[in-house]
Amino acid sequence: MKKLFYLLFFFSVVVNAQESALFEEGNTAYSEGNYEQAIERYNSILEDGKTDVAVHYNLANAHYKLNHIAPSIYHYEKALQLAPNDEDVRNNIVFAQNMAIDAIEETPQSQFSGWMESGYALFSVSGWGWTAVTFVVLFAAFFLVYYFSSKPVLKRAFFIAAVFFFVLAIGSVFMGYSRQSFEESQEYAIIFSEEAEVLSEPNVRGAEVFVLHEGTKVQVVEDFQQWSKIELANGNQGWILQDTFRRL
Repeated sequence: MKKLFYLLFFFSVVVNAQESALFEEGNTAYSEGNYEQAIERYNSILEDGKTDVAVHYNLANAHYKLNHIAPSIYHYEKALQLAPNDEDVRNNIVFAQNMAIDAIEETPQSQFSGWMESGYALFSVSGWGWTAVTFVVLFAAFFLVYYFSSKPVLKRAFFIAAVFFFVLAIGSVFMGYSRQSFEESQEYAIIFSEEAEVLSEPNVRGAEVFVLHEGTKVQVVEDFQQWSKIELANGNQGWILQDTFRRL
């Protein structure tokens, strides 16, 4: 058993070393203006199943330098999924989106929806979970002090503090659950085809509703065979072939 542990440990060290080497090679190629080679190195890391903000971000930058609209937007979006509050990613994705042809105005959100999404973005699902655990620990600590305290003033103060942290713990659990439900219900994709027809029904006989171009972000509503029903930020819907886009 111990030999197996050492073997697995050695293997993980080797893999991490290889990924670090590929990442550094990609960075070196990027700094020298060899963007194609940088892309190759970064993609090699992703092909091994590694998901990392820096890899997606640098890969997006390299594609942007080569005016690859869809891949640059795609990898900026992947980086945002991993780090929603990263200012560098948020700033750079705007430049990439400016290369896209389709200018789609978003349907205005209600104020409540905006507040909820801002709340979701504060932490990941696991982050909300750890926040809830922290508040539970604080609740337990203040409750114990309240329980064993003999002075009425202190008991009242610690009881109020315990209730406060208990409410925050419940709120954190709710936010974490809500964010998870929100993420599971929101499946997005980036159009990779230079042009993609969106039809009224999932077959080639459907009437053309509109045409999308590479780099446009769509929400995947449902799938049917090789077709998917998509929705734009402005609410427009239609059916599109699945080989014209790449899911985030």
